[in-house]
Amino acid sequence: MISATERVRVIFGLKLKQLRQDKGFQLYELADRAGLSPSYLNEIEKGKKYPKSEKIFALAAALGTDYDTLVSVKLSKQLEPIAELLNSNILSELPLNLFGIEPADLLDILSQAPSRVSAFISTIIEISRNYGMNVEQFYFSALRSYQELHNNYFEDIETVAADFIRNHAGNEPLTEPPFDEGRLRRILEEEFSYRIDEFSEVDYPALAGIRSLVLPGSPTVLLINRSLEPSQRAFTYGREVGFRVMQLTNRPLISSQTEAESFEQVLNNYKATYFAVAILVPRPLLITGLASFFARPTWEPQALLDLMNRFDATPEVFMHRISNVMPSHFGIDQLFFLRFDNAVTDNRFVLAKELHLAKLHNPHGTINEHYCHRWVSLTLLQDLARQQQAGSWDGQPLCGGQISEYMDTSNRYLILTVAKPSPPRAGLNSSVTLGFAIDDRLRALVRFLDDPQLVRRAVNETCERCGALDCLERAAPPVVWKKRRRNEQIKQELAMLRAGLPAKD
Repeated sequence: MISATERVRVIFGLKLKQLRQDKGFQLYELADRAGLSPSYLNEIEKGKKYPKSEKIFALAAALGTDYDTLVSVKLSKQLEPIAELLNSNILSELPLNLFGIEPADLLDILSQAPSRVSAFISTIIEISRNYGMNVEQFYFSALRSYQELHNNYFEDIETVAADFIRNHAGNEPLTEPPFDEGRLRRILEEEFSYRIDEFSEVDYPALAGIRSLVLPGSPTVLLINRSLEPSQRAFTYGREVGFRVMQLTNRPLISSQTEAESFEQVLNNYKATYFAVAILVPRPLLITGLASFFARPTWEPQALLDLMNRFDATPEVFMHRISNVMPSHFGIDQLFFLRFDNAVTDNRFVLAKELHLAKLHNPHGTINEHYCHRWVSLTLLQDLARQQQAGSWDGQPLCGGQISEYMDTSNRYLILTVAKPSPPRAGLNSSVTLGFAIDDRLRALVRFLDDPQLVRRAVNETCERCGALDCLERAAPPVVWKKRRRNEQIKQELAMLRAGLPAKD
């Protein structure tokens, strides 16, 4: 976190350096004119020191300006982007130390090449504005980067969760999950003095689609949507317990966090969420279950659902927990997590959540493009919608798997997906997906990789970027692919012309 004092120092230093360069003075020349040592002046320009008033008067006189102009925090138009960044909530609230960056390091970069950094920052700001990116989205992006940096595994929270399990389930090895909806509700009520009330859209129309809402006070009131499933309630209660056990006071009050007052709030919400997932799906039980599942010689979707159903957990909680333990225990760290939302009556698919520990694959969020309909993430949602509309869905989640081979690359992934409705929003379905890069380590772990029952499909990122012109699932023309192909053809024509060869038709 960069403090207000540090911001003032670096702005003063940037302004002083710019004025000195505008006057054509070398560092030692200005130091000599102001009666300062060159090393001290260098420290000032780097934002490491802030001079006393008499030295500021001396500098102002040497530069032919006045005291008030020099100490003003207003920068020139050329350096405005740096001032905008320094004065924004982003740097004041983003804990840079989480990413291994000390504030002094960033300030040193800003002071070394302010014009170049300013141009870079200006470009980033312009890109974010063009794509409608707000501060909250920046916080969520920073959180994803933090998760990816640590392979989505945090030993400190695992320890807190394990201690909580021991305190409530004893020291004997677990044979069954220790917590469900009912027990976590009793813990909230008896140990943390919560009052838990239910609500519906009829009671509070403005809360339609909201899973829960916390009203601080004595007692703390937790309003929970009456339409939630037991596993969704269990997660809601577990997250509330997480806030209390880890004493995270700066937290969102609404379950669907679309706004955030600070990065700390976003981070605390993630920590409480991680805690809830860790106590609902204890690590030892999941590791044992996954080892057995991956040791099967054939691909059996029901076996994955049976493992999931051992826990009082939603598919999203279950799949997220797998993403925690795969890198930490099995050494499988080339993976990604995706959640797609889809309205039953609509053929559009929204990538609601994504996490990328693998840096190879293509399905990242895109703007105004159609995701590849060959992904099992989307085909399962289409199957679910068809069954619901035909009245044939039996109420159980759908599970699917495939080997995805990305066109024009060597990237191949084992994809596991679970799809089901997503209360409390009526008519909304969701699929959650884990993708594992197929390498020697995965082959040694997963015996069913070569099972012919596991569908193999060539996939791409979006329809707009795909050159498979005969694709029956195509939802949009390949406009981006055609543009790229046209540019490549132009480059080839130019190369042949420069070589003195006749151009091909």
